[in-house]
Amino acid sequence: MRWSQTYIPTLREKQSEAELVSHQLLLRGGYIRKLSSGIYLYLPLMQRVIHKFSNIVREEMNRAGALEITMSVLCPAEIWQESGRYNTVGKEQMRLTDRHNHEMVLCGTHEETVTTLIRGEIKSYRQLPLNLYQIQVKFRDEIRPRFGLMRGREFIMKDAYSFDATEESFKESYQKMVDAYFRIFNRAGLDVVKVESDTGAMGGKAAHEFMFLVDTNAGEETILICQKCGYSANVEKAIFRDLEKPAAENELKEMETVDTPNASSIEEVTAFLKVDSRKLVKTLLYIADDKPIAALVRGDREVNEIKLKNSINAIELRMATPEEIEQHTGAPVGFSGPVGLKNIPIITDSLIMDLKNFVVGANAFEKHLVNVNMKRDFQPTKVVDITLAEADDGCPHCGNKLIAQKGIEVGNTFMLGTKYSEALGAKFLDDQGEEHPIIMGSYGIGITRTPQAALEKYYDEKGIIWPKNIAPYLVELIPISMDNSNQVETADKIYKMLIEANIDVLYDDRHERAGVKFNDADLVGIPIRITIGDKSLKQGKIEIKARCEKEFSLVDVDNTLEAVKQLTKKIK
Repeated sequence: MRWSQTYIPTLREKQSEAELVSHQLLLRGGYIRKLSSGIYLYLPLMQRVIHKFSNIVREEMNRAGALEITMSVLCPAEIWQESGRYNTVGKEQMRLTDRHNHEMVLCGTHEETVTTLIRGEIKSYRQLPLNLYQIQVKFRDEIRPRFGLMRGREFIMKDAYSFDATEESFKESYQKMVDAYFRIFNRAGLDVVKVESDTGAMGGKAAHEFMFLVDTNAGEETILICQKCGYSANVEKAIFRDLEKPAAENELKEMETVDTPNASSIEEVTAFLKVDSRKLVKTLLYIADDKPIAALVRGDREVNEIKLKNSINAIELRMATPEEIEQHTGAPVGFSGPVGLKNIPIITDSLIMDLKNFVVGANAFEKHLVNVNMKRDFQPTKVVDITLAEADDGCPHCGNKLIAQKGIEVGNTFMLGTKYSEALGAKFLDDQGEEHPIIMGSYGIGITRTPQAALEKYYDEKGIIWPKNIAPYLVELIPISMDNSNQVETADKIYKMLIEANIDVLYDDRHERAGVKFNDADLVGIPIRITIGDKSLKQGKIEIKARCEKEFSLVDVDNTLEAVKQLTKKIK
C-alpha cells in the first residue's frame, strides 16, 4: 500500500483524553478516533491490525476443532429472562425497546443465544462434543468508559462455546481451548499467564483469565503468583495461608467498654489502646440488594468485596453511606461493631476464628469494646473467607510467599457446567436413552483490546513497536526524496519485489521531508524499515533495520527480500 493512497492521520501533539501510553499511541499514530464516550472508529491501520489478530484467532480456533458462526448482536430479552440473568447481569447490559414494545438486549456475551440455538438442534450424545465460535461486535454500558479500546462501550470479541455430554469430555474441550489460547497469544507476541478468576455474572463452576503482565498504569488487575509451585490467581479470587497470625491466647477475658477519644481509624485506635492491628476487628457496613449487612475482617486486612458479594449471592453490593451507618448502628463511621447489632447479617472472615479477646467498635461515639470473643459475645451469620489476599501472604498450596504483579486481561475461559443448559432446556439423550443437560464452557478473547494491551509493552519514546504478526504492515519502505528518480526507481523495484513475495509493505511515497517520514515511521511502528538514500545507493545498497533496534544494516538491493526474511525471523 502506498501512503498517498491510504489514510494515516498522525498527530504530533499529546492527546489530553488519553491516560494510557497505548491509548495515546493509537490516537497519535492515526489508528483510531473517538466518536463518543467509549465508542471509537477504527481507521485503516487499526483495521489491518484487527484483521491480522482476528486471523490468528480464527486459525487457532479452527485448528482446535471449533466451528465459526455469526450470532445476532440484538437479542430478545425473553431468553435472558429465561436464563435468570436479566435481573442479575447488572446495569452494564444495554437494553432497548423496539417499536412493538418488545424488550431487547444488545449482547455483551452470547450464552443465552447459543444455548437457545443448541436446544433446538442437539438431541443425542452422538452429536457431541461441539464447539461454536464467532468474532462479533459486543456492547457494554460501562459506567466510566476509559483507556480507549481497553474499556469501551462497543468492542469486538471472539467468543466460543463448547457443548459436551460428560465431564471427561468437557475437560478435554476446555484444555483444547486453553492450549489454543496460549498459541494465539504467543503468535501475537504476548507472553500471558493463566490465573484463577471469579466467575462473576457468567456463573458456572470455575473460571480462568489470561493475563498479559505489564508494569504500566494499564495493569488493571493485581495477580498473585507463587514462584515455587505455580499457583496464580487474581486478587478477586486468590486464597492464601495466613503467615501473620497473632499470638494465641487461652483465657477468655471479660468484655469491657472503653473510651477512645479522637480515635476512629485503625491506626488511631491501635495506637490509643496500644494493641496490634491484628487484635482489632473491623466492622464494615454494606448495602446488599438494598439490605444492610456487616462484614468483619481483621484490622490489618481489607475486605474482598467480590468474595463478600459471592458469599451472600448478592446482585448489587455497595458501601453504606455515613448516614446509613449511623442509622443502622447508632454511631458515626469508625465505631461500628458486631455486638448488639440487630437484624443485620454478620458475615465474618475466617481469620477471626483464630482470635480471642479482640477489639471492636461499641456502636457508640468514641467507644470501643475490648476482650470480645466470637460466639460468646456475638453470633456470626456466616464464617467465610472474605479477606483480600496480598503480596507476601502464603501460597494456599505450598506456603511459599506470593508475589504481586499487574496484568491486563486479554482472554477468559469459564466452566459453565449446566447453568444455561438447565435453565434454557438444552438437553440430550445418552446411550441408555436417558435425558441430561449439556455441559457447557465459554471462552472469550478481546479482539480490539488485545492489540492495544500489547502496546503497553511494545513502545519506546518515539512511538509504537508492533509485534510482527499483528502489525498492520511488516515493512515500511522510505525513499528519502520522491523527487530523486534513482531513489524512486529503486523503491518501486523493491516494492514490487515484496508485494510479489506476499509481504505486507507500506510505501511512503509522500513528497515530505525525510524527518517527517522518519518521525511518522517511528510513531506508526511498522516492524521493519527500509530506507533508500543517495549515500547507500552509490554502493548499490539500501538501509534495513528493525523498529526495535537502533542500528541499521547495508544490504545489496537485489538481496533485499532475503534480508527482510532473515530479519523477520529475528524479531518478535
